[in-house]
Amino acid sequence: MRFGILGEKEYKMMSKAGFRFILFGLESANQKTLDRIDKNLKIEKVAEGVKFAKEAGLDPHVTVMMGYPWETKEDARNTIELAKYLFKCGYIDTLQATIVIPYPGTPLFDECKNNGWLLTEDWDRYDMREQIMSSSMSGEDIKELTQMLYKSFISPQFFLRKALSIRGTDDLRFFWRAGKKIIGHLTDFKAKESHGHI
Repeated sequence: MRFGILGEKEYKMMSKAGFRFILFGLESANQKTLDRIDKNLKIEKVAEGVKFAKEAGLDPHVTVMMGYPWETKEDARNTIELAKYLFKCGYIDTLQATIVIPYPGTPLFDECKNNGWLLTEDWDRYDMREQIMSSSMSGEDIKELTQMLYKSFISPQFFLRKALSIRGTDDLRFFWRAGKKIIGHLTDFKAKESHGHI
């Protein structure tokens, strides 16, 4: 779902029709990045969008990426802070964080090729688990920041809300599976270190 496409009324209709999970492509909390990747989104609309969806009874999930060539560490931390805020407010339930990959055929790949930003063209390594483009951040920085995004949900408010939301064994099984996935994401990058690239 793109932010700003639907309003309160439409989210309520979705909930009434039986929808539960809704995925938003946030990508970054920096306006310059959103403009550069043509998201057609003002950052101040993000909290409003997920809040409307949550209040309608949906479970918002956001996808976020780290390692844009033009972003600094401070820019990346802005994205982490926004994720923490959305979790703390209870506006989002889950998050997926990945490292930006410039896939062939995309404008980003062409920009990387033209500017000499590509670190490799070994397509087996284009799996969102390591840095593929040169950046002001090191590969280790990007991995660490991506893992910090996964830790952004950790707050007493989040755990209390989740405990209070359990309605039965299906919910317990769902949280058990989700917990295992989170632990997996926090160790996601260990296998890639054998490449010798950070």
